[in-house]
This record gives sequence, structure tokens and C-alpha cells, in this order.
Amino acid sequence: MRLSDFIFKNLEPILQAWEEFARTVETPMPAMDPPGLRNHAEYILRTVALDMCTSQTPQEQIDKSQGHGPVAADDSAAQSHAITRLMAGFTLDQMVSEYRALRSSVLRLWLAQEFSRDEEQIVDVIRFNEAIDQALVESIASYGQAVENTRKTVLGVLGHDLRTPLSAVTLGADLLKQTEELGSRGKRIIAQISTSVQSANEMVADLLDLARCNLGTGIPVQLERTDLTAVCQSVVDELATAHPEAQIKFTHTGSMMGQYDSSRMAQVFSNLIGNAVRHGNSKFPINVSLDGDGTTATFCVQNHGAPIPPSALPTLFDPEGRYSRYSEGEPKASSGLGLGLFIAAQIVEGHSGTIEVESTLELGTIFRVILPITHQS
Repeated sequence: MRLSDFIFKNLEPILQAWEEFARTVETPMPAMDPPGLRNHAEYILRTVALDMCTSQTPQEQIDKSQGHGPVAADDSAAQSHAITRLMAGFTLDQMVSEYRALRSSVLRLWLAQEFSRDEEQIVDVIRFNEAIDQALVESIASYGQAVENTRKTVLGVLGHDLRTPLSAVTLGADLLKQTEELGSRGKRIIAQISTSVQSANEMVADLLDLARCNLGTGIPVQLERTDLTAVCQSVVDELATAHPEAQIKFTHTGSMMGQYDSSRMAQVFSNLIGNAVRHGNSKFPINVSLDGDGTTATFCVQNHGAPIPPSALPTLFDPEGRYSRYSEGEPKASSGLGLGLFIAAQIVEGHSGTIEVESTLELGTIFRVILPITHQS
């Protein structure tokens, strides 16, 4: 009996084996009933059997073996199966193991009855494995896409919903600052609360920006006539006040007018200078400069902390390849460079600019942002 015919005639025992294996998979979700354990298994098996009955040229066989099989216009049973397994709490490894168990049980049952080693049987085994692999590829791709979509949505919702309670805390702290009965200790506590909430708000803003990038909308940039020097000076003054121990030296060539998003560029300057403060050696000054030649503006920030390893430089602006290290003099304080730098790079890109970094023991770490100086036509 050909393997495809065997599958059609023995669907129930094959599905029973599928169900029994699925029942052994432990997940954090409640145990599923038999229809839930089987869900799309019958349709997957029928698709596999029908695929085996379909004529196939040698080239089509090669294409399928390389993962270039035909793609259905609608979601396949394997794709739908992946989504339901994700919702049921199955990990990707657990879902893949179902296909391994299915492959094993079908071949074991069939070969126990039809073992003859003839050419047709060998062809059937090859075609069956191809069809199972095709279904597995579809399931893995669907599972991965669903996980990614969920991650993006959670980032966006989390970032948005956290703003309301943080705003309430900020408002409460501002009101308490005006209370004369607090005393010096109470005022110190309120100041600490305000600083912590400000840090949390910055993290939420980063999450929202990351969510926008993940969802494909990008970080919004609103261009208007802006003095880039004034924006940078404001950021330097703010950070110098917040970190009086830091030696921040700012040099510039005067007013630099152009079309920029002032708040977004302030975000870039704050991120890069703030990183220099956190990760630099406090014994050395942090050199900040902003120069222009009439067509481009170049912003540089240099610190003399321990250099960034060469292996980390290629992924420094990638949030998935974050580089974190303990800044000198603060062995218990860790700060991730990846997310903030990723957002800074996205903002610079939104201004048609570039951002680069070099880091050596002799020169220290230098971040350089190059932006076009554009004027409204």
C-alpha cells in the first residue's frame, strides 16, 4: 500500500498517536481537551497525503528540499496550528517535537505493515519527509511572526499605558514640593522621587520609540527652524547641573540655524552626552563640540573611560546587540547603551544624517553625528 493511501485509511490511529504525544507536553496553560490537542492535525495529514499524490518534477523536488516549495495564498493548516499552539502555551521546541513524533509514528506504523524496500516505498518515504518538512517550515514561520507581532504590540501598549500612572506620580511630587511642612528630609525624598520618575518617563519614551520602529512607522521627526547650538547648550547645562562631578566642556562655532526637530535632537545630544558622563572616567573632562561649515553640522562627544571592545562596535546601534558595561568608579551601576543609541541613530537618520563611533585607549570614545544644514525653501 502506498504511504499516501495508508495515511488516508489510518487517520484515526495516527491522530490518536498525535493526541497522546501532545498530551505529554507540559505548558503553563490549562490542559486541553482532545479536539484542542488534535486541532489542525487532520488537515495537516490530509495536506501531506495529497502533496504526496501530486506529480513532481526532479527540479520541483530539488526546490522543495531547499525550502522553496509552493506557497499557498491563504493560511495553511500548519500555519493555523502554530498560532493555536502558541496561544496554548507551547514553546517553539515543543511544537517542533510534535512534527518529529508525527513523522516517527506514521513511518513506524506504515513500515510495520508494508516493509518491502522496493523503489516505490523509498520514493514514498522521501515525499513524506518533504511534505512534513514543508508543513514544519510553515508552522515555524507562522509561530515566529506571531511572537514578533505580540512583542511589538506589548511594547506599544506597555509604553503607552505606563504614562498615566507616571504622570500622576509626577503631579503628586510637584504638589508636595510646595508643602512647607515637609522639612529638609521630606524635600530630599521628594526630589529623589522626581528624579526617579523622570528616569522612568525617559524609559517609557524609549519603549514607545522602539515600538514605533518595530511597527514600521519610524520615529516621527517634525522639522522647524532651529538653532542647533542653543539646543545643545541647553542639554549641556541640564546635564552639568544634574552631574556636578562631571567636567563637561562645550565648544561651538556660534549659532547654527537649520531645519531640525529640536526636541528629538535634544534627545540625541542628551543620550550621547549622558552616556559619556556615565561611562567616562570622572578624572578627565568630557569634550563636547558642535561645528559647521555652512552645509553640514558635526556634533562630537568624547570621554576617556575604558574603550568599547571592537567586537561590540558593529552592533552598538542595534537594540538586540546591546553593549553594557560597568562605568569606572561605579562597579554596581550598569547601564545599557543599546536602546538609547538605537533611538538616537533612528532620529539622526530621520534628519538624513549619520552617526558613527570610534573607541581606543589613546583617544577615548568619540561619538560623531553629521547632519545636513538645510534651510526652508
